[in-house]
Amino acid sequence: MGLLPILALTLVTAEPLAPGNHFRILDVNGVARSYTVHVPPQYDHDHATPVVLAFHGAATNGPIMALSTGLSEKADEAGFVVVYPNGTGKAGIFLVWNSGGFVTRGNQERPDDVVFVAKMLDDLATVVHIDRSRVYATGMSNGGMMCYRLAAGLSDRIAAIAPVAGTMAGDYPKPGRPVPVIHFHGTEDRLVPYEGPAETAKHLSFSSVEKSIRTWARVNGCPDKPQKTDLPDTADDGTTVTREAYGPGREGAEVILYTVHGGGHTWPGRDWPVRSLGKSTHDISANDLIWEFFERHPMK
Repeated sequence: MGLLPILALTLVTAEPLAPGNHFRILDVNGVARSYTVHVPPQYDHDHATPVVLAFHGAATNGPIMALSTGLSEKADEAGFVVVYPNGTGKAGIFLVWNSGGFVTRGNQERPDDVVFVAKMLDDLATVVHIDRSRVYATGMSNGGMMCYRLAAGLSDRIAAIAPVAGTMAGDYPKPGRPVPVIHFHGTEDRLVPYEGPAETAKHLSFSSVEKSIRTWARVNGCPDKPQKTDLPDTADDGTTVTREAYGPGREGAEVILYTVHGGGHTWPGRDWPVRSLGKSTHDISANDLIWEFFERHPMK
């Protein structure tokens, strides 16, 4: 199970989950898939509770996502359940998501992770009292790309998304309803470049930040021109942040972009464990801004 034991997990049960960390396994088309659930201390099974799905980046896994982002601490503070799904791959740690955009041979054999997420939510609902109007998705890098795929393919169950350092991959989105988006991206990101992949990129096709944001602003019926704000530079970390807000659009949907000038492939507000991936801004907290955005956008 890779790094799973460090989270002091409880294995699968059929009873309502108590506060703490729980590891669950389910069968998806004959393949064992897994996820970890973090239940906050104030959770009450008699009351419907919001759920945030947190998708790891490529070549990592759910426990690494939990440790690097600090989302469980935010869940404890705010009172939502956070779920760390695991992608597929080798050794339980080098995992990826089928977020679309893969151009290598064998792409047809990749699992349908939209189906996995739908079945995972069904399984979660047997042990957690989910507020079905407040199920959200965030993710890092390849996990951020997965958020865009879910917004397009599972819009009836995902209320809003918050990609970090991951853009839209694959086909043009055709969601069944407007899906609000809040996106964070560094201008010095070398793994998922702000301007889109270099021409030499052969294994994965993905959009630039601008194309991703403008596409979803259009899909959500938002105005073409955003409201742009340069945020205060409160931390001496070599970064500054600009906020661009599109909306409101249909059903009150917004699309908000936080551009981290000088920022790398990192999670805003966190000291990123791999320093070679670039600078992480402390002018903003992704965790705080993501939850504020999610609170404003339940499914209508």
